[in-house]
Amino acid sequence: MTLPPLLFALLMWFIGTATVVWLDSRPRDTFRTSLSLAGVVAIAAMGLVWTYADSSTVDGAYVGFGAAIAIWGWHEMSFLMGEVAGPNRASCPPGLTGWERFKAATATVIHHELAIAATALALFALTWGQPNQAAPLTFALLFALRLSAKFNLYFGVPNLSDEVFPEHLAYLKTYFRKRRLNPLFPFSIVGSVGLAVWAWTVAERSADGAAASATLLAGLAALGVVEHLFLVLPMRDAKLFSWAKPAKIDFLGRGQ
Repeated sequence: MTLPPLLFALLMWFIGTATVVWLDSRPRDTFRTSLSLAGVVAIAAMGLVWTYADSSTVDGAYVGFGAAIAIWGWHEMSFLMGEVAGPNRASCPPGLTGWERFKAATATVIHHELAIAATALALFALTWGQPNQAAPLTFALLFALRLSAKFNLYFGVPNLSDEVFPEHLAYLKTYFRKRRLNPLFPFSIVGSVGLAVWAWTVAERSADGAAASATLLAGLAALGVVEHLFLVLPMRDAKLFSWAKPAKIDFLGRGQ
């Protein structure tokens, strides 16, 4: 029961990331079509979340998890393709520090973060009081891991791992810092590990769909730990997905 959900979580993470990287690597005149098709998939995924909300089966857990990944992928595409980011599209002014720098950095991504938060609330509303919480919990976990990674990049890490940002989002790099470590990073690792262990213990005490959901979340949290470690280790996770990016594309952003 344990291995299949973990493998499914890994597979969905790998396929989802590779798909977003490949679509974002294509010419910009394809972005609108890609986003539109991905939007249709996201809407269909929302329908599946609602349909399977009352399912307590293992299949229901897989559907909820997969649907959340599909919806998340559409949000990531909207960000990386430059459609939904924030009102500030300028580089960080030299010498900007403290609260002013934080406000400027927040303004570069606030629309996207609000869109993700609204989607998370919608998923919880669709499944409110129902046994299958795989979709909203998966989406909320992805949101938490994303915020943690972004704050760590803002405060500073040794490896910015920033290859995924295309040229039209290069200004975001100016809000990142390269430093040995920041005070938040240990808490991010401990928090992610804690979530993985907690989800694993819940899976051990549960059965059927609840156990599968918790195992999927444990696997996703473990992947979050790995992605955070790439921010401090002297290696690039971008190598895992270099095959999905045409050589002619010049990436300037966070690595995948």
